[in-house]
Amino acid sequence: MPHLLEICCESVQSALLAQQGGAGRVELCCDLMQGGLTPSAGQIEQAKAQLQIPVMVLIRPRKADFLYSELEFEQMLADIRHARRLGADGIVSGVLLANGQIDRERLRRLVAESSPLPFTFHRAFDMCADPLAAIDELAKAGVQRILTSGQRPTAQEGLDNLRRYAEHAAGRLSIMACGELLPENLEPVLAIPGITEVHAALRRTVHSQMAHRGGTNMGDEAVEEEFSWHEADLHLVRAMSQVIRSVY
Repeated sequence: MPHLLEICCESVQSALLAQQGGAGRVELCCDLMQGGLTPSAGQIEQAKAQLQIPVMVLIRPRKADFLYSELEFEQMLADIRHARRLGADGIVSGVLLANGQIDRERLRRLVAESSPLPFTFHRAFDMCADPLAAIDELAKAGVQRILTSGQRPTAQEGLDNLRRYAEHAAGRLSIMACGELLPENLEPVLAIPGITEVHAALRRTVHSQMAHRGGTNMGDEAVEEEFSWHEADLHLVRAMSQVIRSVY
């Protein structure tokens, strides 16, 4: 089966660059500095209007852990409903209990709210106490794929675990590898039997063209840091796509 490259994008511009570079799908979010949070309605609407490839929408109400209050969880359900109405092609989310196990009841509700869209369980999986039991739970719940770096900081460090997870999943769901993947380190991941999807951000820094900058910052960053941001790097996306095509 040909491999699919999914690019994580925190803007519609990044999503367009990902598509131009050969990505087969995007995961749309905002605030990747915090690991990605739920994108705005405008982002989803414009991404769907501009792109020809599928748009998966991240549902994550805040940074940090995946143990949510009832209010946060209700917000997640509402965000899924809005994403569906705006034409999302899939939902990306996850919930855990305090002991590191899958929150079965809340997961069931998230998957049901997402239906009939495919559901990806994101890197909350990498915080699970028992990853093989979690794979069983997620497959049983109707999750289509798991995003994971093999419970290690990078996919390269997690290669053995990625291999073990793909073998344990046995086709019941897809194991999508991530974790600082680049064109030069992708091939060992592609060589793992059962892994046919890879996920990366592949970003570059963009500098503001503002001539007048004042002396007040809008957030917690230093003033000068507020005049740059990240977007998808077309050349890296294209190079990653070429590696996939050359191997398969």
